[in-house]
Amino acid sequence: MTGAGALTGRRVVLGVSGGIAAYKAVEVCRRLVDAGAHVVPVLTEGALRFVGRTTFDALASEPAHTSLWDDAHPVPHIHLGQTADVVVVAPATARVLGLYAAGISDDLLTNVLLATRAPVVVAPAMHTEMWEHAAVRDNVATLRRRGVHVVDPEVGRLAGGDVGAGRLADPATVVGAVEAVLAPHGDLGGLRVLVTAGGTREPIDPVRFIANRSSGKQGHALAEVAAERGATVTLVTTTDRPVPAGIEVVRVDTAAEMAGAVLGRAAAADVVVMAAAVADFRPASVAAAKLKKADGPPEVVLEPTLDILAALGAAKGPGQVLVGFAAETDDVHANATAKLARKGADLVVANDVGSPGAGFEHDTNTVVIVSATDPDRHVSQRPKRAIAGAVLDAALATRSAVRDAAPDPRSTPLP
Repeated sequence: MTGAGALTGRRVVLGVSGGIAAYKAVEVCRRLVDAGAHVVPVLTEGALRFVGRTTFDALASEPAHTSLWDDAHPVPHIHLGQTADVVVVAPATARVLGLYAAGISDDLLTNVLLATRAPVVVAPAMHTEMWEHAAVRDNVATLRRRGVHVVDPEVGRLAGGDVGAGRLADPATVVGAVEAVLAPHGDLGGLRVLVTAGGTREPIDPVRFIANRSSGKQGHALAEVAAERGATVTLVTTTDRPVPAGIEVVRVDTAAEMAGAVLGRAAAADVVVMAAAVADFRPASVAAAKLKKADGPPEVVLEPTLDILAALGAAKGPGQVLVGFAAETDDVHANATAKLARKGADLVVANDVGSPGAGFEHDTNTVVIVSATDPDRHVSQRPKRAIAGAVLDAALATRSAVRDAAPDPRSTPLP
């Protein structure tokens, strides 16, 4: 996903904290070294209960660091923090995330995190109940707002035989995130990405409206991941969810407002991702005053809204990639394939909103990415940021294929 050689010669401080997933940090270390990085392991006391420092001494680029007090350097946390090109914590336990978010340092690793000005990548891993705890979610949100790159955990088998969200992301995914951070511009560098998010609200009267269950989580995840990968991002959203600095945000409410915001900006975008759940119908007329229950059930006449995705498909310029979303309850693949052709999109991301843990309001999703030119991509249940990464990967591959297929103007004979 990233440019070759992003890790070559780069100094990577690999923090390992005390969770059962610490054994996977060995593979992260090996992959970083294989990619050309100079890896400096920093193990917490808890990590040493799960893995041995000798393993990291053998695999990393220099011996592991474990203490503030008996290190070869007199001020190890400052030295490690100042000389790092990136600091990676995998796994990052709830304890480490909480200390880092609160600005508290009580061991070598947390001191390094506070002493560095290098980019930081954290890969949380913990049991589902811990990952979903409000305090942990707040700490992660705080770190994201401060610019920390978070590699969300996956859904899978956990310690004790449970299955759920909280499993450390695959080592290849963690290393890929580090490469993306260190790449000169990220693999989306130089691209302009327009994303929509949330569900529109169509007023019936001043206090009532027609809406849907979309939370905007998937659209916001797409915008965040695209920005982290180097894109210039505009997010048109109906929600008040926080957005990291650097993303242009346009707040809208109705389908008409979203159409105006999107159609006025789409021509300048290289990739357009229509993740919002836009109402298909709206009241033909809006009551000026609140409708009274005493007056009996009102007759609400509906009219169609503008089909934004179809309008984008009809106006799509050369080289632009258009991605639609399809929230379905049955015949998911057939409906997505039909929508792809009908709307003029390059990709349609479809999910069964009735399946457990997928679709509206959930933190996870399960999708199939249907392409006009390539085989379908099935993405199993995982956090919406991971889904966002898969969608952006598909969009980037489609853009590359479109550009490769375009005729070379130099080969066209002059008249």
